[in-house]
Amino acid sequence: MHSVEECQILSLFSNTGEASPQGFVWAGDDAAATRLLGLQYQLGLRPEWIMPWNTHPWFTPGEANGKLTPDQVQAGLKPLLALLKLLPRASAIVAHGPEANRLAQMLLKTSNPLIWRRGLKVYKARSLHGRAFAGSKERQTEWLIEMGKAYADAMARAGLQIRRA
Repeated sequence: MHSVEECQILSLFSNTGEASPQGFVWAGDDAAATRLLGLQYQLGLRPEWIMPWNTHPWFTPGEANGKLTPDQVQAGLKPLLALLKLLPRASAIVAHGPEANRLAQMLLKTSNPLIWRRGLKVYKARSLHGRAFAGSKERQTEWLIEMGKAYADAMARAGLQIRRA
């Protein structure tokens, strides 16, 4: 569904809450995945243009996968750089949650030429699940609109057509 060759936006998540049964990275729970997929559908953001990734891309069975420690965030930097090398067209990261944003900021501070050659831009976005998305329907709608603006800007930077509803 996601394409290494076509990916232009990396969707970076702080954590998953628990491992998915298939072992894949996901938005965190069914409600969070529904929010993200709905937003992407409304924008016309096709799956091959986006790649999901976790700040700490490992899940240890039997251990809680809650708030990440600074060491776990730091440990995610090397795999993130390796992933970006595999995604030659990626020019934007939408960082969902505080740990994802912290990792993205670490990435921007590296001296890796990959970052400045691509003009990589990071968009800070709210996490899609748990307490981060607990709020009234009105607040959740506001948060989704802000998230949509981040994805729409990332799409425009990449030259991707945004669906107009």
